[in-house]
Amino acid sequence: GDCFPCPQEGCPMMGHYADRFPDKLKRVNQKYFLNTAADPPFATWRQKVFIKLSGVKKMRGDIKLVFHDTEGNTKEYEIASGVLSQDEVYTKYLDVEINPRNTKKIEFLWNKAIFTLLWARMGAETVDIIHGEDG
Repeated sequence: GDCFPCPQEGCPMMGHYADRFPDKLKRVNQKYFLNTAADPPFATWRQKVFIKLSGVKKMRGDIKLVFHDTEGNTKEYEIASGVLSQDEVYTKYLDVEINPRNTKKIEFLWNKAIFTLLWARMGAETVDIIHGEDG
């Protein structure tokens, strides 16, 4: 998360277009990290997610987001698991395999633990997502 979001001049690129970022090439022996997806085209887009819950004060379970693109593909990401509290804002960096430009909708899911009371309900008061690079 130290490099998030990308600087004003954009995210540095590797390979053929690396020369577009001369300031990033001045240091010697730099370490570069590249997150890839499991499936072709292997690209991911870094996004920072903030979720504030509403409902019961505390509950055991998990929170997930499902990203849907315009071609019908979906990818699911876990945001938090364990004791969930409406007083807390859950923050997580995700490397999403769906291009933000092609995102059709983002679905909020939560599952309560088996032993949670039947009447207990929880939802998202807010879900904010910041993209690593403007698209």
